[in-house]
Amino acid sequence: MENTIRGGQFLVKEANCENIFTPEDFNEEQKMMKDSVKEFIEREVAPNQERFEKKDYALTEALMRKAGELGFLGVAVPENYDGLGMGFVSTMLVCDYISGVTGSLATAFGAHTGIGTMPITLYGNEEQKKKYVPKLASGEWFGAYCLTEPGAGSDANSGKTKAVLSEDGKYYSISGQKMWISNAGFANLFIVFARIEDDKNITGFILEYDKDNPNGVSFGEEEKKLGIHSSSTRQVFFNETKIPVENMLSERGNGFKIAMNALNIGRIKLAAACLDAQRRVIDDSVKYANERVQFKVPISSFEAIQYKLAEMATSAYVGEAASYRAAYDIENRINKRIAEGNTHAEAELKGVEEYAIECSLLKVACSEDIQNCSDEGIQIYGGMGFSADTPMEAAWRDARISRIYEGTNEINRMHAVGMLIKKAMKGHVDFLGPAQAVADELTGIPSFDMPDYGELFSEEKEIIKKLKKVFLMTAGSAVQKYGPELESHQQLLLASADILIEIYMAESGILRAEKNAKRFGEDSQKEQIAMAKLYLYNAVEKITQKAKEGIISFAEGDEQKMMLMGLKRFTKYQQYPNVAALRKEIAEKLITENKYCF
Repeated sequence: MENTIRGGQFLVKEANCENIFTPEDFNEEQKMMKDSVKEFIEREVAPNQERFEKKDYALTEALMRKAGELGFLGVAVPENYDGLGMGFVSTMLVCDYISGVTGSLATAFGAHTGIGTMPITLYGNEEQKKKYVPKLASGEWFGAYCLTEPGAGSDANSGKTKAVLSEDGKYYSISGQKMWISNAGFANLFIVFARIEDDKNITGFILEYDKDNPNGVSFGEEEKKLGIHSSSTRQVFFNETKIPVENMLSERGNGFKIAMNALNIGRIKLAAACLDAQRRVIDDSVKYANERVQFKVPISSFEAIQYKLAEMATSAYVGEAASYRAAYDIENRINKRIAEGNTHAEAELKGVEEYAIECSLLKVACSEDIQNCSDEGIQIYGGMGFSADTPMEAAWRDARISRIYEGTNEINRMHAVGMLIKKAMKGHVDFLGPAQAVADELTGIPSFDMPDYGELFSEEKEIIKKLKKVFLMTAGSAVQKYGPELESHQQLLLASADILIEIYMAESGILRAEKNAKRFGEDSQKEQIAMAKLYLYNAVEKITQKAKEGIISFAEGDEQKMMLMGLKRFTKYQQYPNVAALRKEIAEKLITENKYCF
């Protein structure tokens, strides 16, 4: 499966189902890894759900140690630093299946492997990597990441923490305050960001922490939080904390870049971390709906409940499709760069950076899907869903943080569209050419030919092409109208991002179902085909709404009329799917299997 579509190009190029990776493509090694993570979760984590809700921080730490012993903390670490050196898809897979039962362990795992270990693996010099990475990969040490401050959240580069070089030039003295630091209660190593003198950008440092010799480091109490109750989250205070000069990470002023690139990886991993949570919420909801009898029948026999189950499963199926599609693209890019002579660190950084747009889109989509999924889970359980004695209440609370960390969803929406426009300006994605072609098409005479849609997904793929034209039409006109000023029109950016998200997700769902129908036979994929069609129908509705909102907010007169006519043309089905029947078909499969079975 060779892939040539670069980051963001999904918008202007047609993807072929043969070239994308789906969860059905896992190889033997990946399946074994998935099984061993699932076994660990079922044996060690799932039976302790209640303890996580009671703020049992020691349990999280103990489970992290076990995860280290089993090699899970070292999946993304190269073998020469005692890691497993697995490919990007495998690292996504571990993140996916280790995160489903509780957000507390998911956060500890993500913070340690992603933002605790990754910056050293990618930006550390050889000595730093040899000294620290093996300890982090094995779970002998745990990592934390100190970026956010009371006054510096989304604006990460505005931090006030200071680093002052000593007179003898041997160490930096760090003073300042950091907040929302995951793993702070048990970390041995902190990646700390501070500003040297009046530098424009912050600088990264590696701090070893020894509680017997605190070196000016002190901690606030554990934060009281809505969810992720057993994730250790504290404020960290530095009072003239000495860090040797050789522990500067990368070079002076490079901290903001380190932070942003760590976030790209964090974002797609966060999307993965929402997937198994959705599967588990759906499993519990289906089982409950099958067991709960009202009006003398199980509530799963009511269409109102089936509607919810079908929509929940559809989001999960498409989320898996899109997340693993992007992960495979990244892995290919990394391998290509290694083959060209890049170091592993350079290749990984550039490989992920190439798909930063997709990373942001996925983070937003999957974090919002798990929130909706757990919300509907509560609703299916009814009054019991509101009780802390059933799993839905904790799932809903744990899901809520996903829309905030690794950059809020608002920041990620604007970042994705901003990055796309930047790539277009650099010539990496030909965005303005196709946008002009769509503008020309609008003034031309439409074709009234009735195409033959006999083949599976032929109309759906045509619609995806047209939805891409909707984005090119609206965003292209907005770029022409506002130029660089577009950044300040945030409502337009948010609407554009939603169109972009729905295109990527809907296309991924269709490509997954098409690929599997071709190799396993259409009959075996009936429900999957139904999910791909249902998701697209919903996406068309959402895109119509968001594009209309954009058009009537920045265009007027004839231009507005023409674009609204274009929108109608580009969102029209020749044959609408029977969405009620699609939902029924999906729900019946779930109800029969008594679980999420895709």
